[in-house]
Amino acid sequence: MAALTARRRLFWRDPGVLPGFGLSLGFTIFYLSVIVLIPLTALALRPWEHGVHGILKTLSEPRVLASLRLSFGAAALAAGINAVMGLIVTWVLVRQDFPGRKIVDALVDLPFALPTAVAGIALTTIYGPHGPLGELFARVGIKTAYSPLGVVIALAFVGLPFVVRTLQPVMQDMRRDVEEAAETLGANAIQRAVRIILPAIAPALITGTGLAFARAVGEYGSVIFIAGNMPMVSEISPLLIVIKLEQYDYAGAATVGLAMLGLSFGVLLVFNLIQLWLSSRGKVR
Repeated sequence: MAALTARRRLFWRDPGVLPGFGLSLGFTIFYLSVIVLIPLTALALRPWEHGVHGILKTLSEPRVLASLRLSFGAAALAAGINAVMGLIVTWVLVRQDFPGRKIVDALVDLPFALPTAVAGIALTTIYGPHGPLGELFARVGIKTAYSPLGVVIALAFVGLPFVVRTLQPVMQDMRRDVEEAAETLGANAIQRAVRIILPAIAPALITGTGLAFARAVGEYGSVIFIAGNMPMVSEISPLLIVIKLEQYDYAGAATVGLAMLGLSFGVLLVFNLIQLWLSSRGKVR
């Protein structure tokens, strides 16, 4: 028995009941290398052709810094909005029964199905200066399209399904008897939501919010139509990368991409650590 345990630790695996672990692991590593690791390695190596000075010079450009602030700031704001609104939408779809519920449920997936350019044109038409909502906001002095607010609107649009579809199965599998028991013990609706429902769905909510953030950071097609693309104001980092590529500044484009990769990795790492912490607390309980 001790020899078997030592062998498992040596090969970092548990053979299990199904054969083919070595083949499946090899195929997994090969596929991830071709699809993920090799492209990311190329991205990480390309900026260094101009040395450290070239990387620092590119990253210190005011236009690059402004685009990074807008991309990550708008993505974080849109993810926060989707965390709240996605939770409400999921609650209505799971806990409420009303005519047309399946239609509303299908509409949640619309940002998945629409091409990003089509979504951008639609949002610009609605939130533009002469659009129905854009004109309404303009009357109170709020400029929606061709501004940073337009970027947030577009990113919130594309990120909502990630929160809803991550929360929905978890909320559907929740046991109602725990809430009913809390109600019989005198807990009101707010206490049940904060002490029972929210802790149960918190890991899924963090996951969905992280996915929405990751999707928003790299969004391009739906943003460029509504943003206005004004340097230092409403220009996102993916657009700046495209501009540098059109100017044959491949190292500069890769530098901006590498900065986005590093920042995104750091943010997603924080999301994952929070999720693991919440999950471990739930297991202890």
